[in-house]
Amino acid sequence: MRILSTQPRLLALKSFTHLACLLTAVGAFYLGITDQLGGDPVKAIIHFYGKASLNLLLLTLCVTPLSRWRREPLWLRLRRLLGLYAFFFASLHILSFLWFDLQLAFALFISEVIQRPYITLGMAAYLVLLALTITSTKSMQRRLGKRWQQLHNWVYLGLPAIVVHYYWSVKAYIGEPLIYFAIVFILLWLRRDKFKRMWRQRLSSSMK
Repeated sequence: MRILSTQPRLLALKSFTHLACLLTAVGAFYLGITDQLGGDPVKAIIHFYGKASLNLLLLTLCVTPLSRWRREPLWLRLRRLLGLYAFFFASLHILSFLWFDLQLAFALFISEVIQRPYITLGMAAYLVLLALTITSTKSMQRRLGKRWQQLHNWVYLGLPAIVVHYYWSVKAYIGEPLIYFAIVFILLWLRRDKFKRMWRQRLSSSMK
């Protein structure tokens, strides 16, 4: 009965997440094409999608400590959905840069990735999100076994990389990136015991 009673709540939470994320994505695009995002709408929409991805990724990592604090395990079942939307907005971030800023000049895009360190770092973080998204299904989790968790631990490197990418991209204004750095530090600090276990396991495996 308890399991059955959680299904309507889970459905409501997932429906709200879908609705909020999709409306946000469409609304930002509409404001961009109708020139309602200020003096530089291209820059505004690129940054908007990038920040949306970062915020969702942070929210994904907030789920576990919040669910333990509130003793609400149901929230854990939202992690995958939030992570998928983080990847979705990251993809929109890159597509907006490629489409609006570079006018679909793929050769120029590759050149930008190679020559600009902050874009290089951003693309590296995107590849981490891509790998996590591709392997997010239960079938992939069963197929990869222990390697699945090892792969998904890369999010702890991808997240700081995204914040550094954001910091480099805004250049002059550092107040908001510093807030993100603080949040990332807190989220990683809350997982210090997990990192210690990972370190001990790595040391023990290297000594065999």
